[in-house]
Amino acid sequence: MKALAVHAGPRALARIREQGLKPQDVRVIPAAAGGPKGLVLSPLDQFIFGEWLAGTGHTVHLMGASIGAWRMATACLDDPAAAFAQMADDYIHQEYEHEPGKQPKAKHVSEAFGAKLVERFGGRTHEVLNHPRYRLHVFTSRGRHIMRREGRITTPLGYLGAFATNAISRKAMGGWLERVIFSDARDAVPLHLHDYRTHTVALDASNLAASILASCSIPFWLEAVHDIPGAPRGAYWDGGITDYHLHLNYASMADGLVLYPHFQKTVIPGWLDKAFKHRHRATERLDNVVVLAPTPEWIATLPNGKLPDRNDFKHYGDDTAARVKAWSKAVQQSQQLRDDFAALVEGGKVEALPL
Repeated sequence: MKALAVHAGPRALARIREQGLKPQDVRVIPAAAGGPKGLVLSPLDQFIFGEWLAGTGHTVHLMGASIGAWRMATACLDDPAAAFAQMADDYIHQEYEHEPGKQPKAKHVSEAFGAKLVERFGGRTHEVLNHPRYRLHVFTSRGRHIMRREGRITTPLGYLGAFATNAISRKAMGGWLERVIFSDARDAVPLHLHDYRTHTVALDASNLAASILASCSIPFWLEAVHDIPGAPRGAYWDGGITDYHLHLNYASMADGLVLYPHFQKTVIPGWLDKAFKHRHRATERLDNVVVLAPTPEWIATLPNGKLPDRNDFKHYGDDTAARVKAWSKAVQQSQQLRDDFAALVEGGKVEALPL
């Protein structure tokens, strides 16, 4: 059974069918939000960044939201294979104090997760910000108007307004939330960002950990991060709200391919678009994108017959050991994704399907 499927937009499909998939062709790597689902990409990440791209000398832009931002920052560390293994272990073993039958308090989760980010990136910001080839871009969502500060009443009202306007038009949601990208100061994002209200901030040592924490701050599960250094004042939340799977205008790039290790074939624009199936379709923006995704048949072999997800916290409740065992098994089985990709690129001929 094949674990990995390759899907590509028209331009990318023609190119890899003719020339294969080569590391020097990759100019951008996006990384989606999706919480625990991203765990299955850990062995693949270890191979792509630890081996496959390691011998190249060109610039690659790494763009991530939520867990994707954490993954892409990890890719910039000096030993990415070891760092990705540590990241998976950190995520699998996360545990927060809580009252029986209730979810942990958002303040506690934010403090614990923030401390973990400082532990992993503190003292290593120079590795991320000065990587010779990688340029990191962290996507966050900044509240506007009544959402400028987090509030017990205003925040739920604001998200209700965002949901209602997004149902009419994705662009209209920009009245409530804007996309703020904390971007490597050396090189700008190499594509057009006219699809949605966007603000760009220079990424530096003072805001690296805070921007990643903000990008991972799921509303009502974690607290918003306020007034990040160097950025407009306000409340910052999960980058996946505005850019769930980073369905951006990659076709506007000057050259090269986009390599997208993903946990599914579809690339959904925003978190609030999950309910709108017509927004899940591939568009011309993905013309030069190559998506690497697990096959449904392989996913069915994982514990519980599915990818790890946030519902597992409720499913396992206080039985943390059982959740840890299931998630660890899923990551172990995900080695096959790595092996399948390695065989594809080493063989020279890549079998790909249209997006």
